[in-house]
This record gives sequence, structure tokens and C-alpha cells, in this order.
Amino acid sequence: MEEMMVPPWLESLLSATFFTICPRHRDTPRNECNMYCLDCMNDAFCFYCRSSRHKDHLVIQIRRSSYHDVVRVAEIQKVLDISGVQTYVINSARVLFLNERPQPKSSSSSSSKGISHLCEICSRTLLDPFRFCSLGCKLVGIRKKGDTSFVLSNKNNKEEVTIQTREGITARRLPSKEEEELREGNPQEMYRTGTPITAHSNSRRRKGIPHRAPFGS
Repeated sequence: MEEMMVPPWLESLLSATFFTICPRHRDTPRNECNMYCLDCMNDAFCFYCRSSRHKDHLVIQIRRSSYHDVVRVAEIQKVLDISGVQTYVINSARVLFLNERPQPKSSSSSSSKGISHLCEICSRTLLDPFRFCSLGCKLVGIRKKGDTSFVLSNKNNKEEVTIQTREGITARRLPSKEEEELREGNPQEMYRTGTPITAHSNSRRRKGIPHRAPFGS
């Protein structure tokens, strides 16, 4: 029954080690192992391995925020039902965490401040009324209760969109102390910034517009 709720590659993905140096491409600039193949279900690999060994495979890219692995919702929701998992917006990208994270030091006092949204598995404080803080906690929840699933279905997708639209909880920003640069595979994307806005001295509005006196009759 559990096999029907969980894809065969998920547990391997959650236990994989990312952002190590690829042993096959040590002398190349983009040699971090931040990709995972859902077809091969092996270890993480780098950009060059994907081009040479996983060209026609289903591959997702893992990113990092606050020293923890995340994946973009736009990528993972194509292959996994992520309903019930807290999402965040980091650097304009909507993401979710792969595994449970250590509780922040302030977590012990958070309960006294009326925090009502907690992960059902690790009791981590959540920003919105979701059930789990990560894919890993949802996996544990499936094994314990069996009342949810990772398997995609058209019905589940429609219900999730309806709930998120009604409650306005599609995504929330991380607190500023947790937010960190979202590491990408492309260095140009990693440090991309917007065009600065320059104020001009002649941009002030004039107090009034002079009007010419009317011509006499």
C-alpha cells in the first residue's frame, strides 16, 4: 500500500548528499553535485554529468538555502503531489525543503506566543496551516497514518489549487534571519541583480504651470 503512495525514487532522493565536488569533473567550474536523476535513482551528479550521462532522463536540480537542500515547486510538482507541505518564496522562487531541519533556538518560546501551525511530525513552527515542514516529514506521515499520498492525480491538483486560492496561502516569504541566497547551478543566475534606479535632479514636478493671459477681444 505504501508503494502506491510513494514513488520509488523519493527515499533515495531524500537520503542523497548534494553540493559535493563531482569526482569526474574536479577541474571544471560547475562541478557541484546538485542534480538528481529520477530514472537512474543513483547518487547526485553535476552539470557535466547530466549532459553526458542523463541527457534524455528526468532530472531535477537541488538548490540550497540556509545550508539546507530545497527544490523549486515548479520542478517537483510535475512529478510529486506536494499538498500539505509548507512552501516558501526565496529570491522570487517558490521552494520547499527536502528534509526536516533542526529547530531554531527560539522554538521553545514560540508556543507561548500563540503559534498554532506546527509540523505533524517534527513540531516545527510553520507559517501557514500546512501539515508538514518538508518532503521528508510528509514521507514519515504517510508511513504513520497513510491518509495522504505523493502520487499525482488530477483530483488532488484541482483541490490543492482551490484551497490555496481560497485561503491565500500559495507561498510565504521566509523570515529575514533564515533567508539566504538560493544557490543555482548557473553562476550568472546566482548573482543576478536588478537594474538600479537612478534619481535625476530634474525629475521634480514643477509647482505650477504658467498660463498665458487671454487675448483681448
